Amino acid sequence: MGIFSKTAVYIKEHLSKTRNKISASFSSVLKLGRNIDEALLDELEETLISDDIGVETTDKLISELRQAYRNRQIAKTDDILPFLKEHMKNYWPHQDRQLNFAPSGPTVILVAGVNGTGKTTSIAKLAYILNRNNKNVIVAACDTFRAAAIEQLSIWAERIGVQIVKHQIGGDPAAVAFDACEAAVARNADVLILDTAGRLHTKKDLMQQLTKIRDVITRKIPGSPHEVLLVLDATTGQNAIAQAKIFTEAINLTGIFLAKLDGTARGGIVLAIKDQLDIPVKFVGLGEKPEDIAEFDPDKFVEALFE
Repeated sequence: MGIFSKTAVYIKEHLSKTRNKISASFSSVLKLGRNIDEALLDELEETLISDDIGVETTDKLISELRQAYRNRQIAKTDDILPFLKEHMKNYWPHQDRQLNFAPSGPTVILVAGVNGTGKTTSIAKLAYILNRNNKNVIVAACDTFRAAAIEQLSIWAERIGVQIVKHQIGGDPAAVAFDACEAAVARNADVLILDTAGRLHTKKDLMQQLTKIRDVITRKIPGSPHEVLLVLDATTGQNAIAQAKIFTEAINLTGIFLAKLDGTARGGIVLAIKDQLDIPVKFVGLGEKPEDIAEFDPDKFVEALFE
């Protein structure tokens, strides 16, 4: 059982927009009694791409499907959906979705993401659920460029009952990270979560700042950061992948927190993220409340998409 074993968040009810879109498009292609042929496979390919599953991921799925048909593993349209579901589920090894905890001392989680993706709210959700599972959590407001970011994280910290380390607006983000690491060690914190700036229009400065923060926390707490999570907005579809590629230039991402999954018909982007980036989606945001967070479960996700 993971740290989310106490939560009552179910991904199925939050994927209705994506599920309705996929259901409608699949129903039109996989009509009852239709033969499997190249025309059907071409239509299915277009459908998967339009559902934000991505060109590369779709190419792989259709190739596997075509080969299975030639090998007589599937014979009729009723066989196609179970085949696709099984192959999609197999994209994710179990172990790469687990949160990496430090063997001793504080676990350090560095969180990055473009402004507007729901980064600060996602940090609050993660802090909330860790705190609820008896972890002593500290959050650090290293996005010192926006007063709203510091204020928002401060409000969340008070609301969910966790400690916060912050400086004045315009301060050195790396200095906040330094003080936060010292506080985490001194206060015997179990987890330290660091917010960072997300201004892509100043890409060079942003990436330099991220690497500086990472270097500071690595010196202060050896072996850290134990997790480097990127918050992506599910509603942006393929744009999310472009953002992820930019951040991987500066920091070694260990996982994705996919926010706003409940508010989009583009949930298929989860498959494209894994296939194109090979970065596991570890958490999904499913609403506005602090408890609206779930560990990503491929089996439940795929079943919810195609039910």
